[in-house]
Amino acid sequence: MHDHVYKHVELTGASDQGPQEAIESAISRASDTIRNIRWFEVAQIRGSVDNGKISHWQVTVKLGFTLEG
Repeated sequence: MHDHVYKHVELTGASDQGPQEAIESAISRASDTIRNIRWFEVAQIRGSVDNGKISHWQVTVKLGFTLEG
């Protein structure tokens, strides 16, 4: 069995729909240029409020991916 070595990056996804969509946005965009994404960790959730209602979500995630080679 090979030992896995992971590298991680921190990204912030945004959505006006909800936190899950913000996470999916960040992972989707990252997968355009990063291969072998294996895990994510939610580091922070924040949002904007307009007239007493949530108007926008921002979710910062750490993405882990295995190194090739």
